[in-house]
Amino acid sequence: MGRRSAMIDRDSRFFVLDSNIFIEAHRRYYSFDICPGFWDALTYYCFENKLFSIDRVLEELQGKDLLSEWAKNTAHNLFVSTREEAIYTRYAEIMTWVNRQEFSERAKAEFARGADGWLVAYVLVHGGLLVTHEKPVIQVKNRVPIPNVCNHFNVEYLNTFSMLRELEIVFRWAPAVT
Repeated sequence: MGRRSAMIDRDSRFFVLDSNIFIEAHRRYYSFDICPGFWDALTYYCFENKLFSIDRVLEELQGKDLLSEWAKNTAHNLFVSTREEAIYTRYAEIMTWVNRQEFSERAKAEFARGADGWLVAYVLVHGGLLVTHEKPVIQVKNRVPIPNVCNHFNVEYLNTFSMLRELEIVFRWAPAVT
């Protein structure tokens, strides 16, 4: 995992992906056997410095399935380090805010264990748009939605489909090769 943030052109928009982008795609609509183009597009735009994720998302993807294998072997340049003092500082601010909210203690602890706060901290430090399937939820107590945190800290977020449209990615059908 290299530190690629220094290579990113700050004048162009780039996307920082949440774990659920990979997991939902793999398990549902863009599985490797149905839509390999999705995974090729992620890899391509990673090398174009247009999208990536963070080391803590990679940790969440670890397991014994195709997604874990892909993340570990194919897309190793996709995951950047969060080990920077500025990111630690912003993460602490995020956790202070979360702990002052009326989320349940279990929700706060779960948020602290996961990658979500680190994603927001990374975007606060380096810019970009956070890509997640989560939606803001008012009066939620049993979990800490990323969009709620993003809204408080003025971090822009969008979903996979908006990212694909912005990058002008189009998947074309082709008959199966036998």
